[in-house]
Amino acid sequence: MGRSSKDKRDIYYRLAKEEGWRARSAFKLLQLDEEFNLFKGVSRAVDLCAAPGSWSQVLSRKLRFVKYKSEEVKIVAVDLQAMAPLPGVTQIQGDITKISTAQEIIRHFEGQSADLVVCDGAPDVTGLHDVDEYIQAQLLLAALNITTHVLKPGGNLVAKIFRGKDVTLLYSQLKIFFSSVICAKPRSSRNSSIEAFVVCQNYSPPDGYVPNMSNPLLDHSYDVDFNQLEGPNRIIVPFLACGDLSAFDSDRTYPLQLDSSKEYQYLPPTQPPIRPPYQQACQLRKNNLLAKEDLPSGALDTLSALDLNKSPDTNTVTPGTSD
Repeated sequence: MGRSSKDKRDIYYRLAKEEGWRARSAFKLLQLDEEFNLFKGVSRAVDLCAAPGSWSQVLSRKLRFVKYKSEEVKIVAVDLQAMAPLPGVTQIQGDITKISTAQEIIRHFEGQSADLVVCDGAPDVTGLHDVDEYIQAQLLLAALNITTHVLKPGGNLVAKIFRGKDVTLLYSQLKIFFSSVICAKPRSSRNSSIEAFVVCQNYSPPDGYVPNMSNPLLDHSYDVDFNQLEGPNRIIVPFLACGDLSAFDSDRTYPLQLDSSKEYQYLPPTQPPIRPPYQQACQLRKNNLLAKEDLPSGALDTLSALDLNKSPDTNTVTPGTSD
């Protein structure tokens, strides 16, 4: 096993470290762009639920260093958690359900609207699929709500979705605002995962629609037997598998040495978490205090005073680099 076991198990996790991406999820946006040409003509982009920043990295590299001069491109990343800085990316530590966050995004764009909004946000999964799908749906609706405040007509939205039995409700709500809505599955997204991405193109809100954070977002009446309908009464969500068989399989285990001419070399994660939620548990484990119910007096104070900026233990799994 050891620290190279994850490299062997997940090819995209390994490639992310080799190419300097903060998380394997960067390949998902790259593969979606290959299929839908999302970055064409984009000079103002918003990354919602951005931490740890892999999608913001993709936007920065693709827009600032490939298609435009750096001063012409503006990228805003929004997340509740702190995120390590990225070149050319303005960070907002805020809540996407607040109107003040939308106003701050527009302020960074100097009064102009965004060309592209992306959102790779997902809840901490519970393992209860119905609960996870519902929470993810609410997160997607929150992303759609703030998108109506910051996206220009004709702009595009890309967001994560969990494909469940009620996905047609989300699809019908997105179709109100976008002329084209397609559910896509990049090759880097594991086949065993219900994760997919909705690619919404050509933002065209209904006539007279006024974005408002305080109101429910067009709550449809939804029949529990809707998915039993057939023929023209049933809405079928278009689903597209991105890429072909030449891409790496995200569910397959690959040898560490892919290229016979190059020797395998372990690489640490590009950007370790700044202040992960499991940090205190790791300190307790290192001091052999994790399994004890009654901690010695002052133990927690001593642990909190330790240097939290140390590099994480090599045996510690670093989240945010394996999405």
